[in-house]
Amino acid sequence: MAHAHPDLTKNQALVFGKLSDASGPLTAYTLLDDLREKGFRAPLQVYRALDKLVDYGLVHRLESLNAFVACRHKGCADHKTAAFAICETCGNVQEFSPDRAIEDLLKWTKEQEFRLSRTTIELRGLCKSCSASQQA
Repeated sequence: MAHAHPDLTKNQALVFGKLSDASGPLTAYTLLDDLREKGFRAPLQVYRALDKLVDYGLVHRLESLNAFVACRHKGCADHKTAAFAICETCGNVQEFSPDRAIEDLLKWTKEQEFRLSRTTIELRGLCKSCSASQQA
């Protein structure tokens, strides 16, 4: 199990642990089912924990999948932008930092006087492995 943020509540730590151990994104309802034996009874318990974990920068919400992943990008909590490449065949999710794209987005927000709270960039397509197997 991954090391949790020291100030996490019991529920936050349990949700973060499940996401850290998962091989891919999990929905709130999957988390609820997986954590019933730990005392979770309602979706609201999961969503409250997820909201705080997202605020802490420990977890990201993948909007297009309506699912969550533990942050795997060192230093991610220091910025408000996360980028993901999501394979539509195998479901693999890679987190990365597109520095130039982020610079362009921040420049645009400054020029437009747009107060940015959070950015999630999602690329959908085929990972290297799935792309190679389709060409074979």
